[in-house]
Amino acid sequence: MSERESMPYDVVIVGAGPAGLSAAIRIKQKSPDTSVCILEKGSEVGAHILSGAVIDPKALDELIPDWRDHGCPLAEVPVNDNQHWVMTKKGKFNVPHFLTPGFMHNKGTYTGSLGNLCRWLAGQAENLGVEIFPGFSAAEILYNENGSVKGVATGDMGIARDGSHKPDYTQGLELHAKYTLFAEGVRGHLTKLLKPKFALDADTQPQVYGIGIKELWDIPPEQHHAGRVIHSQGWPLSDANGGAFLYHQANNQVALGFVVWLNYSNPYLSPFEELQRWKTHPEIKKILTGGKRVSYGARAISDGGFQSVPKLAFPGGALIGCTAGFLNVPRIKGTHTSMKSGMLAADAAVEALAAGREHDELSAYQSGYEDSWIYKELSIVRNVLPLVEKYGTFWGTMFSGINMWLENFGIKMPFTMKHHPDHKALKKKNSCAPIEYPKPDGVFSFDRLSSVFLSNTNHAEDQPVHLQVKNMDVQKTSEFMEFAGPSTRYCPAGVYEWIEEDGKEPRYQINSQNCVHCKTCDIKDPNQNINWVSPEGGGGPNYPNM
Repeated sequence: MSERESMPYDVVIVGAGPAGLSAAIRIKQKSPDTSVCILEKGSEVGAHILSGAVIDPKALDELIPDWRDHGCPLAEVPVNDNQHWVMTKKGKFNVPHFLTPGFMHNKGTYTGSLGNLCRWLAGQAENLGVEIFPGFSAAEILYNENGSVKGVATGDMGIARDGSHKPDYTQGLELHAKYTLFAEGVRGHLTKLLKPKFALDADTQPQVYGIGIKELWDIPPEQHHAGRVIHSQGWPLSDANGGAFLYHQANNQVALGFVVWLNYSNPYLSPFEELQRWKTHPEIKKILTGGKRVSYGARAISDGGFQSVPKLAFPGGALIGCTAGFLNVPRIKGTHTSMKSGMLAADAAVEALAAGREHDELSAYQSGYEDSWIYKELSIVRNVLPLVEKYGTFWGTMFSGINMWLENFGIKMPFTMKHHPDHKALKKKNSCAPIEYPKPDGVFSFDRLSSVFLSNTNHAEDQPVHLQVKNMDVQKTSEFMEFAGPSTRYCPAGVYEWIEEDGKEPRYQINSQNCVHCKTCDIKDPNQNINWVSPEGGGGPNYPNM
């Protein structure tokens, strides 16, 4: 096989999300002659971007102060009505604002499509000279002889499932950089390799996650209130943590969804079905009646926060954005912190390049983070998730609320609570009761396959399966026999099936073409027996307006 072609850059960024794009823009703002390239595995910028989203513009204000005057779609709908519901099976009550600290009230925030914000940021980056290559996945990390990161290689295109080359085969390309910034999003498949190699999480708590499942609806104008945001907790969840959201955005659309923390124990629980059930609540039906569902998607969420943020810099590279885990869980916001992390890494890279350095550790990024408002913001809420996990929804919410008030007043708690890996929380089937979910009515609730159709998910035919089961025997004897096949329920796209036919052994079927790249399987499999790797570039969902 011939040597791969290579292209040199000063900085290569893996991922065109808010962190990667902010880093690129910041570099070009401070050093216009620095060469910057972004690789994006989606078919276009924004294709794989999914969030609620209510966005704090704090970082955007720092990056592009006049963004509101330049056609940024985020400016369209400022939040003007913030509600928090605690729901019972048939009713709800509002949590008064005075019970929560001011940073929970969404003052000065905006609601809209994070994907469209990224598309706009990509335009700003390209205007500054950033090269963006959508449809190319970073499949391999390249190293120098001294062990530092040299760059990345894109995946080969046109490989058949049996490993042979199809007529459209194209060899991957090496991108060499003085510094490589990894902005892969949650559970990045290259980040998984970087963490043990450089011991990045040796002194941190395990990262923990949620799964967020989202729908976009067109609703009648009389039921729409642009700028109203609603968060809920309580019903239908009983033995799991999480909640729901419903945001009134532009053009008579609402974005709604459900988040389930992946520390749940019952293998029969289905986050997808919990969302479908939540939509049948009378208060939600009032909003959706006469409406039409127009889009669907799902993604994992890094919930670990302050104590799970790994070491950020290593020789030749750095972690930025959700791949490092900067989400503020109680605020349900991570875009502003992700963007700021990209800007801090950019500042450190520009400084290093100006000094003639390359392939060393960007220690200024780590110290910049520890001196930043990200660090302070995450520190204040660091015990919220562990308190809810330990004491349950009611008492945990009460204790975490008190904790946030005290920390907000500058009374720092003398402890930081621990996290526990999500996959270890799952109990075996014999100790759990099956959950009977209602059948979809086709009006408010739907099945998974019709949902995946609305995500515009597509993968090239006959490519290698990117959902790698390490040991199929373990999958059968443990995942299926002991845990009742939870992958058939936690996957929001119907990728996994256990097929049982008379007189035959159960067969595990992986419908990888359905995968929406949420990575829940990589996180929640009880044996850590599924490894999610990036498929051929350009595959996966194609989210419009999400």
